[in-house]
Amino acid sequence: MDTPNLKLPDYYINRELSALEFNRRVLHQVVDPRTPLLERLKFICILSTNLDEFFEIRVSGLKQRLELGSAPAGPDMLTPQQVLNQLSERVHELVREQYRLLNDELIPALDSEGIRFIRRTRWNREQREWLREHFHKEIEPVLSPVTLDPARPFPRILNKSLNFIVGLKGVHAFGRPCDKAIVQAPRSLPRLIRLSPELADTGPNDFVFLSSVIHAFVDELFTGMEISGCYQFRVTRNSDLYVDEEEVDDLMRALEGELIASRYGAAVRLETAHDCPPALTSYLLQMFGLSEADLYQVDGPVNLNRLMAVYSLVDRDDLKDPPFSPGLPVVLGSDDDIFTAIRERDLLLHHPYQSFAPVLEFISRAAQDPDVLAIKITLYRAGADSPIIKALVAAAQAGKEVTVSVELRARFDEAANIELANRLQTAGAHVVYGVRGFKTHCKMAMVVRREGGRLVRYVHLSTGNYHPGTARVYTDYGLFSADPDLGEDVHHVFLQLTSMMQTPPAKRVLQAPFDLHDKVLELIEQEIRNVARGRAGHIIAKLNALVEPEVIRALYRASCAGVFVDLIVRGICCLRPGVPGVSDNIRVRSIVGRFLEHTRVYYFHADGEETVFCSSADWMDRNFFRRIELAFPILDPELKRRVIADLDIYLRDNQQAWELQADGSYRLLTPGPDEDPVSAQGTLLAQLAELPSVSA
Repeated sequence: MDTPNLKLPDYYINRELSALEFNRRVLHQVVDPRTPLLERLKFICILSTNLDEFFEIRVSGLKQRLELGSAPAGPDMLTPQQVLNQLSERVHELVREQYRLLNDELIPALDSEGIRFIRRTRWNREQREWLREHFHKEIEPVLSPVTLDPARPFPRILNKSLNFIVGLKGVHAFGRPCDKAIVQAPRSLPRLIRLSPELADTGPNDFVFLSSVIHAFVDELFTGMEISGCYQFRVTRNSDLYVDEEEVDDLMRALEGELIASRYGAAVRLETAHDCPPALTSYLLQMFGLSEADLYQVDGPVNLNRLMAVYSLVDRDDLKDPPFSPGLPVVLGSDDDIFTAIRERDLLLHHPYQSFAPVLEFISRAAQDPDVLAIKITLYRAGADSPIIKALVAAAQAGKEVTVSVELRARFDEAANIELANRLQTAGAHVVYGVRGFKTHCKMAMVVRREGGRLVRYVHLSTGNYHPGTARVYTDYGLFSADPDLGEDVHHVFLQLTSMMQTPPAKRVLQAPFDLHDKVLELIEQEIRNVARGRAGHIIAKLNALVEPEVIRALYRASCAGVFVDLIVRGICCLRPGVPGVSDNIRVRSIVGRFLEHTRVYYFHADGEETVFCSSADWMDRNFFRRIELAFPILDPELKRRVIADLDIYLRDNQQAWELQADGSYRLLTPGPDEDPVSAQGTLLAQLAELPSVSA
């Protein structure tokens, strides 16, 4: 049979369209009856946050390419305009469904549980008077309404801020007519106001939107004028930071300047109230340089993600996911310290099912232990007030050698990382900002300890960040090891980050941008050769995204050769499965559930040897070529079997698994007539965590 041309555009799914499909799967969690009510509300807010980032980064990038006249950038060969046209149609449809679910299903369901969002048309007399007093005491003093006339141009509107355009009739205090004004709601104001339960006909969980309060009393901001209308709006701007690292002497200072400028980047989306008149929407579009395709008129709050506050404000555990306590490996439940446990054998933690506490203990014990000489760690996202930062500061102040690689360009965490870098430097830690042109995305920590007259390296390698908060909601693997070869490899990577000098070839790990891409291709080709010799061939990859064309073509070749390929890809997948003669042997599924799937695992059958790597890297161009990444092997036979068993659970999931079809759509899997229901996340919770009714 002739080898197909694997570069044909028809064999590839567009990256941006695939990313949007992931958000459809997120929205499905809102309609899934198995999802508790407040979790459904949370998912509708998560969708809003996802779409914000999608416009800030992906849509803005497409618009920039369009302005520059760029040719098609991906193997699908769609032009920027073609992609933008399809995105506009699909996002409008998605947003309409989002607000329909909010208004027709979630709000009535919440109301039946005593959680009410009371519209201003339904306020009783007491509620209205209470809110008027609240408006004058807590809201009006921080508002700065701006009337628009030739002397007062359209104000600068902050990215994703809540604003109102007000129609006016009459003349202002200085005798001139004006017909429009802008009211900006400062971010310091909470977007939800809980009504006092002491008011008549008011429950303990009755809320009013800030937008409703401003709308109700906006006339009191413009005394002497007649209000012809008041409509909320919100603009989303390009937030992708650009710093030419070849031209700057101080990356931190350059990023600080870019962070300020990005708040007022080019507009890419306008959201308005659904009843905003055409004359006002046209005016706003003109002010922001947008077209009708960029306009989203919504029946509800334009800043829908602020509804996330309800989840913590309402104390109703019966409307949330059942609680659980992360488990611990038996060996870590003993009286021995963590270094003794790691020295005896490798340890593997699977978060959030298993606790992140051993990672915190690893760093904090190292900071206190007089035998520890050095601590080295990479930080991509660490979180505000992280106990890891506190431990590193204490270690540096105690005179230990503390080296921290802080990635200043971690998207949307740039400001937080600049702050923690300054804090660490003040404490006396050695802080480096990675390598020019490459983001440091690998997750690794190393402790050097003196034991019996020699130095021993202990390492922790992870698929996820050193962030206690995300460790409760992201699935990630973390490996502890005292393996000398692994420790030496990690030592050399830290030397690269600080000195940028060449180091010897690694013995255990694969590293981008050096050998990771080539090694992945080599491992795929080895499966092809094994099948050609009449042996079994099987590849399993669990990833957040699969984009890189050369790897996709290698997987197509593997499929054509008879290798079975199972891909568990949470988000973007540009590979098109099920194409006759190209990808018949490839299955792609996505798991969307209570936790955000974040583990990256590469499995190769390897003629029965079963090679398993965990990694910080997805199979994307940026991870292979523009980031510093690690893939680390799982060498302990028992731990390897456990990771393979976990992959098997994901491949058997028929409760929260979506199967990618050849046309780029996804189909939700359900149990067959002879199949038991399997939820990967539910199974792992039962196996590894401590549940109220289940013994760990």
